[in-house]
Amino acid sequence: MEREIGRSKRGRRVYAFDDIAVVPSRRTRDPQDVSTTWSIDAYQFDIPVLAAPMDSVVSPATAIAMGRLGGLGVLDLEGLWTRYENPEPLLAEIRELPEGAATVRMQQIYAEPVKPELVTARLAEIRASGVTVAGSLSPQRTQELYETVVAAGVDLFFIRGTTVSAEHVSKTVEPLNLKKFIYDLDVPVVVGGAATYTAALHLMRTGAAGVLVGFGGGAASTTRATLGIHAPMATAVADVAGARRDYLDESGGRYVHVIADGGLGTSGDIVKAISVGADAVMLGTALARATDAPGGGYHWGPEAHHSQLPRGNRVRVGAVAPLEQILFGPSPVADGTANLMGALRRSMATTGYSDLKEFQRIEVVVAPYAAR
Repeated sequence: MEREIGRSKRGRRVYAFDDIAVVPSRRTRDPQDVSTTWSIDAYQFDIPVLAAPMDSVVSPATAIAMGRLGGLGVLDLEGLWTRYENPEPLLAEIRELPEGAATVRMQQIYAEPVKPELVTARLAEIRASGVTVAGSLSPQRTQELYETVVAAGVDLFFIRGTTVSAEHVSKTVEPLNLKKFIYDLDVPVVVGGAATYTAALHLMRTGAAGVLVGFGGGAASTTRATLGIHAPMATAVADVAGARRDYLDESGGRYVHVIADGGLGTSGDIVKAISVGADAVMLGTALARATDAPGGGYHWGPEAHHSQLPRGNRVRVGAVAPLEQILFGPSPVADGTANLMGALRRSMATTGYSDLKEFQRIEVVVAPYAAR
């Protein structure tokens, strides 16, 4: 429903997760009877959680830990682990940087080139553990490094940026032909971010196995302040889920997974993301709070160290509990930052739904108050 902004401009009213709430149905269930499993292509997972490809969240060790806990850790293949043989001292330095100096020093640290042999080594380390292997590149580096990534034995390949479109236009460089790239590749590709019905539908038509939904909504992002761009996540996920439904009909039954990526700080946000159509969630801040996360209580994304226009900060998120406790409890806090899957199970049980696909059909209301 559009509203008048001024005489020459109208805008649609959209909603963030804080603006909505789920509503119980006529039945309830026991939490232990609820299923949180989901699958993408040939890969099945016990929980609908992907760890975001950020150096403060995913190292090879935490990718392995996520896999063993039933989720998926996605390694940033342009991060410190593929630039330095031993990035631990640099991670420690980033944690200790004074606030006013963090951006400049991080730009210097990340100026070190990505080394293909380290890409191979890090993915091999994850593969040797027996878990599903996933790595992420930005659209700008995909053409350069994808052959190395595929040769290393990646199972799921992510092309993740602030925004990814099926129609990038450039007067100076040959853009990545996403449809041809995905067709030629022998592994499932997940692409994003996307924040609108049209953009998501175009990405689905390229053959992507999944679409990441989100733009400038994370705790470490300043995209809204620097570029004036923001997509409130409840509406964005629901719009992309609408594109998935229509593409399912258009393609004769091809299902593309919708993964909410951004603005998911608590278990309640995860519940709401699935309620408006997400198949799974990609978590940054929520997992950066783990005591065994690489960021050590700090969180930052790749936008924070952009060489020309940083659009993120290194933020202190604190350390709440070990990763396993963040996901499965018991929770030492009552604010929705730990036992994320226990909360999801309880919400599904309380509202009467037995699995994630059913839960996507739950009644949602616009809440007339701030949720937190």
